[in-house]
Amino acid sequence: MNTWPLNRLHRFALIAACVAGALTLSGCTAPGGAGSYRIDDSLSAKGKASRVEIIVLHYTVSSKTGALATLTNRDVSAHYVVSDDRPPVVYRLVGEDLTAWHAGESSWYGRTYINPRSIGIEIVHPGWNASDAPGPDFAPDQIDVVIALTRDIARRHGVLPENIVGHSDVAPGRKQDPGPAFPWRKLAQAGVGRWFDERAAPEYELRFEREGVPNPKWFQEQLRRVGYAAPDTGQFDAGTRQALTAFQLHYRASLVTGTPDAQTAARLQALPTTGSVTP
Repeated sequence: MNTWPLNRLHRFALIAACVAGALTLSGCTAPGGAGSYRIDDSLSAKGKASRVEIIVLHYTVSSKTGALATLTNRDVSAHYVVSDDRPPVVYRLVGEDLTAWHAGESSWYGRTYINPRSIGIEIVHPGWNASDAPGPDFAPDQIDVVIALTRDIARRHGVLPENIVGHSDVAPGRKQDPGPAFPWRKLAQAGVGRWFDERAAPEYELRFEREGVPNPKWFQEQLRRVGYAAPDTGQFDAGTRQALTAFQLHYRASLVTGTPDAQTAARLQALPTTGSVTP
């Protein structure tokens, strides 16, 4: 039995109506006393933008059941999960107006800790390790759903192609998902994300084979140009090799070594700073 006085029930109902979205010009006023207010949303500022600048794609390294349990009951989360069901199911776990805890320590184009400015999409997949490269394929219908979902998010928030990335791109050396089996080229052909110019890359590769692989400083500058957190040491140190590995996972997944070579240099030079190139 409800023992609240009637006037308190009335006030509670009015507040609930406000929270539900009835804050209109005619509408909700905080009830009673000092500090009462009404929200007038009849005007809209021109100077604004979505908080979402980056879309980060992950794989779960678990089953759907395990992934959903982890992402709903622990201090790690994602906005969406794309299942491996037939047909795939898209679970929305966090609203796009809220921050999900999916990227962790991360960097992209100098932006650090990107959770507050990104959308995270987890894809149910068993994962990859170096001994079984490139690992299990992603199901075509699952990738089709990922493409459609990512395209829709990018359109609504104005996310640029170069800012549709993998967890490995924004956390080199710490993360490797969505792994070498992920079909980044197919996404780019569908208008989702960025790809290198496949017509220019072979010419660059021949030149690098003839003239020699560029020095460490060149690789570091080029990696930073296209978004990666590469150090500025002028040496092929651990941080540079981690960034190279992340680049190869995305753009040369057939051979992921972290080692500078002519083909990696060519694809790096053929990758646009902004926008996408249709292969």
